[in-house]
Amino acid sequence: MNWAFTSSGTVTETYAAGLLRNMLEIPSSSYQERALADYLAEAMSDLGFEAHIDGVGNVIGVIERGAGPTLMLLGHMDTVPGHVPVRSEDGCLYGRGAVDAKGPLAAMICAAAGAVDFPGRIVVIGVVEEETPQSRGAMAIRATHDRPDALIIGEPSGWSSVVLGYKGKLDLRYTVKCPATHPSNPVPKASELAVACWHALVELLGPDAGHGVFDQPGATLCRLNGDLTTATADLSVRIPPEFDVDGFVRELRERLPTGDLDVLNSVAACRVGRADPAVRALVSGIRRLHAQPRLVVKTATSDMNTLAEAWDIPMATYGPGDSSLDHADDEHIVLSDYQRGIDVLTTAISELAHLPVRRDGRVADAPPRVRSLR
Repeated sequence: MNWAFTSSGTVTETYAAGLLRNMLEIPSSSYQERALADYLAEAMSDLGFEAHIDGVGNVIGVIERGAGPTLMLLGHMDTVPGHVPVRSEDGCLYGRGAVDAKGPLAAMICAAAGAVDFPGRIVVIGVVEEETPQSRGAMAIRATHDRPDALIIGEPSGWSSVVLGYKGKLDLRYTVKCPATHPSNPVPKASELAVACWHALVELLGPDAGHGVFDQPGATLCRLNGDLTTATADLSVRIPPEFDVDGFVRELRERLPTGDLDVLNSVAACRVGRADPAVRALVSGIRRLHAQPRLVVKTATSDMNTLAEAWDIPMATYGPGDSSLDHADDEHIVLSDYQRGIDVLTTAISELAHLPVRRDGRVADAPPRVRSLR
């Protein structure tokens, strides 16, 4: 028996904690994930996966255990910039990515490695560039991999909560140039026009817009650079289901007297129902640990959005960690919650072993479900 496993085949708590700590010790901000990918490919190989790194830098581990369903567990390796010293303190493990999202990814690896009775194929993926506008890692997975029979996305939900959906996102860039002039000249300056673009966007969204409500859009002025002659504004709108992206962009352009408004990225909102098999499997895992599951929606965006646009399959988002600590200077995960997350995922994998195998692009005997919502 490999020392990483207990006599029953599950990954030991000591190994699980060490795996996450090692991951935190390897910096992996967006576009700099290769060192972590190399480490995870080796670690997963040691745990019994067939592991490799694909053409865009995603690390992929596969365990084949029979002709049953294919389950994909997908988290991201990249973090936002910033150093959080790695340390253990009062039952917590600190480090950049402890919550977002190395903790959930490590939990997935440990749970999958210990799922000795799963009768099919488990694919665990650490993707690159989730924290960037283009989500290049997830885009490559949906373009190059067959749709699995079920998908769990690794993001911090809290160990006793399951995420049913996310707002979508619309990223815009406004650029404008004006002739040089004296500051006292009453003609509009480039910097003033960029500010006016922001105000026009906010006005167009309406008075009820905000980030705190899932069914309303919320805007952020991400970057503003400008002077009298040139200016650029990067604008991001988190969009709810059924949001008319084309109509919104068209109307905003009509309100701008000059300059160029470009769409940098657009991804639709997504949401699954409470009866989704992936949701039910995770809920079973939470209940087995004697907790009351919470089913939530998020006003941010994740790789669930990207994959839901192409894959109509059972899916949900789950992972240990407090999402209020995403990107925080004191980012940390409670180690007991991390272990509970592994236990919940272990149960969920067992529950999903009974999922019908897909035939002709659809789960056998299952009705279609709405995934990506425009």
